[in-house]
Amino acid sequence: MPRTRIKICGLTRVEDIAAVVAAGADAIGFVFYPKSPRYVTPEQAASLIAVIPPYVSTVGLFVNASVEEVQATLAVAPLSLLQFHGDETPEHSAALAAAVNRPYTQVFRVKPDTSAEDLLEYEQRYRAASPLFASLLLDTYVDAYGGAGKVFDWSLIPKELAPRVVLSGGLSVQNVTGAVSQVRPFAVDISSGVELSKGRKDEVKVQAFIAAVRSADDADIELSETDQ
Repeated sequence: MPRTRIKICGLTRVEDIAAVVAAGADAIGFVFYPKSPRYVTPEQAASLIAVIPPYVSTVGLFVNASVEEVQATLAVAPLSLLQFHGDETPEHSAALAAAVNRPYTQVFRVKPDTSAEDLLEYEQRYRAASPLFASLLLDTYVDAYGGAGKVFDWSLIPKELAPRVVLSGGLSVQNVTGAVSQVRPFAVDISSGVELSKGRKDEVKVQAFIAAVRSADDADIELSETDQ
């Protein structure tokens, strides 16, 4: 069974970077949405990226940004991946990614009436629009942009799509083991669930969250070996 990748988003402090890296996160996210309490400037992000070791991905979250805004950010902060968390059309996201030649993840905010077919169609549209499209990130719909901190119905995710998606929305130390075991996503993404306050991460919660994900991975490996 593949190891579930883990992204910790909304970092704003050097000491949190060190704690998250030491805990074993695969990716670190920076929020470039000015209305977010976790917003960082490109200059702040650059100083944080400078202390991140090799092979830990850096992700920039944007909401309905312009090409010029993304270009200006990337000119200062050398991000490895983009995350579009607004109402970007397939064409808009493709243009943003092409302008800086970076792969990107596109959010889908899941509503109660969302169907499995909706998710498959949405992914197909964005994948067809750009070779830089990497994956969907599934979050819970609320009447706002950015992380909702609420869980959606994971059973909506088609089995054939699950291994390609990033699962987000209301994940916590308490529920992530079950989420990973049920969905088997490629990656999970958390922000508020491992915080002391908005923009400040809790080292103990980060460690516990990553351990909970690994517990699900280990359990699935054991189950797979038993079935053989």
